[in-house]
Amino acid sequence: MSIEKGRAYFRQFGMEDRVMEFEVSSATVELAAQAVGVEGARICKTLSFKKDDSCILILAAGDARIDNRKFKDTFGIKAKMPTADEVLEMVGHPVGGVCPFGINEGIGVYLDESLKRFETVFPAVGSGNSAIELNLEELFKYSNAIEWVDVCKLPIPEAE
Repeated sequence: MSIEKGRAYFRQFGMEDRVMEFEVSSATVELAAQAVGVEGARICKTLSFKKDDSCILILAAGDARIDNRKFKDTFGIKAKMPTADEVLEMVGHPVGGVCPFGINEGIGVYLDESLKRFETVFPAVGSGNSAIELNLEELFKYSNAIEWVDVCKLPIPEAE
């Protein structure tokens, strides 16, 4: 089970006790925000995109959306998401629990600038009812991120 892969990943760093499991689903940004008790933007969502025969993962703030032009300029490919079955096969975690922890070999992980607004964020840990609170330095280190990228756009605040 994927939560076990995620737990085992953090166990090697003595951090397994920081993994949170919920009685309710945290498979979407909204559900995760309710489960954790924070605003949705602080949920660190992991987005999968096809690249060659594998995929890359982009970690972004919960309120961020992929900007197709920025994505193509950065990676040289069109932003195309794999199917749920492909994600499970390529990454090793199911949709709703996709995270960069305990994943299959050869997957590039990138952190989007949208996360830099927060001191800590809450990515999933391999299941649709898990999370861990990490600061940005920890997120970069434990996700084995390659680099920070700017491939998202944030919602435009509504005028009051």
